Amino acid sequence: MRLNLDGHPYTSRSIIASNQRRINLYGEQNKDPQAPVPYTEYPTPGSTLFGTPNVEGSSRGFYRTSLNTAYEVIGTNLYFLASNGAMVLVGTVTDRPSQIIMSDNGIVLVLVDGVQGWAVDLATNTFGEIIDPAFYGADFVVFLDTFFIFNRPDTNQFYISLALVTYAMLTGGTGFDPLDIAAKSGSPDYIVGIATVHKELWLIGQITTEVWIGTGAADFYFQLQQGAYIDHGCAAPYSIASQDVIIFWIMQDKQGSGIVVKGANYQTEEISTPAIVAEFKSYATMADAIGTCLQIADHAWYVISFPTANKTWIYDLTINEWSEWVWLNIDDGTFNRHRLNNAAFVYGKNLISDWETGKVLELSINTFTDLNSDDEENPIPCLRTFMHIVGQKYERVSYLNFDADMEVGTSPQIDLSLGEELPQISLSWSDNKGKTFGDPVMQTLGNQGDYLTTLSWNRLGSARDRVFKLQWSANLKTALNGVFIELLPHRS
Repeated sequence: MRLNLDGHPYTSRSIIASNQRRINLYGEQNKDPQAPVPYTEYPTPGSTLFGTPNVEGSSRGFYRTSLNTAYEVIGTNLYFLASNGAMVLVGTVTDRPSQIIMSDNGIVLVLVDGVQGWAVDLATNTFGEIIDPAFYGADFVVFLDTFFIFNRPDTNQFYISLALVTYAMLTGGTGFDPLDIAAKSGSPDYIVGIATVHKELWLIGQITTEVWIGTGAADFYFQLQQGAYIDHGCAAPYSIASQDVIIFWIMQDKQGSGIVVKGANYQTEEISTPAIVAEFKSYATMADAIGTCLQIADHAWYVISFPTANKTWIYDLTINEWSEWVWLNIDDGTFNRHRLNNAAFVYGKNLISDWETGKVLELSINTFTDLNSDDEENPIPCLRTFMHIVGQKYERVSYLNFDADMEVGTSPQIDLSLGEELPQISLSWSDNKGKTFGDPVMQTLGNQGDYLTTLSWNRLGSARDRVFKLQWSANLKTALNGVFIELLPHRS
């Protein structure tokens, strides 16, 4: 029997219902009707060094401007990222345990940290604090219809700057009209995040959300869009991220929290599964979640990391499925959250900020290793578990052989006479419904050019319910179509 990859990982709360895991792999639907399988899975992109700050530290924000330039806040330092990877210190911000949210109008860049705000002249990189008395602090800032828009922390209010405000106005105390302030009107819960999509302003509160639009009214430029009221708020403000005309966040309302939603057309739709919700709610906290969106090849991803839980998850908008994205610590063999803190497509590259060091890394599907904090190339572990294989009448089944349908022979040339080892792949299995797995059995992925290497395991014993697991970690191109399994049912 052929076991395809068209099942859906992370769908069921119990492993006895579905134990499919997918680590550092993403699926792609094969649109060619003559393709041998409907889905193929590929490794997540590796990373190479692009930029290094003068002083390393935790990344707190990474932003591409409308001028195709980029800035990153690392600890208390704000850096300008040049197209050659040079990182130039621009100024310093206050040391707070918060992410920095940035936005620009093509003239000036604005940064906020929940209490204070700063501005950067995009033409000169001149840096200064926003001192206008009508600036009330903010957790979020966005730009829409010539205005910067801010939430007023710990209130249901938001306010706007003057139109096309400049650096001199923001740092000189003339960038705001104190009357340009309004409140989310449908519910008194505080605004915890702001997003823009399709020229509309989404005011995301603790338990409700409203959509406002620019009308040019004399008393206040933005007005509530009639009928655009959503009875869901946000449990993790920095989980808010947008892609095209869709906004993503971890939901919270009067009934509960932990569901991941996408918002569009004045509605929200759940994208999480029972397994994903149970996973997130098992963490000590999900309030520190950080969301970002990026595009890899022709796949758009919503990526969400949990610093306290040390986990990173990918939601693939192309196939509507989840995957785990991990970084392997080769010193102790543990899986950790991916190096990504935020992402930006800038200078024609997919760049990410390293959460630990602040270094800027370039992602590529043609790179098969990850950089660690010491700029060493780490192998990328790929892991796939498959559906339960059970006899029709729950009888014992002998598993005669297991063949992986996988691209092989793509490694750099290995000289065995020099003691170099061929790249390996392992198979292990669980006969207790996925609770534990046995010792891995290794096979070679072949030397360069060995395209017909057969990944086959034989005489694998018997069980009533078995879950197989493939795992590999090699600096080479791979692709997984699925597996072939030969079974022999027994009377029972």
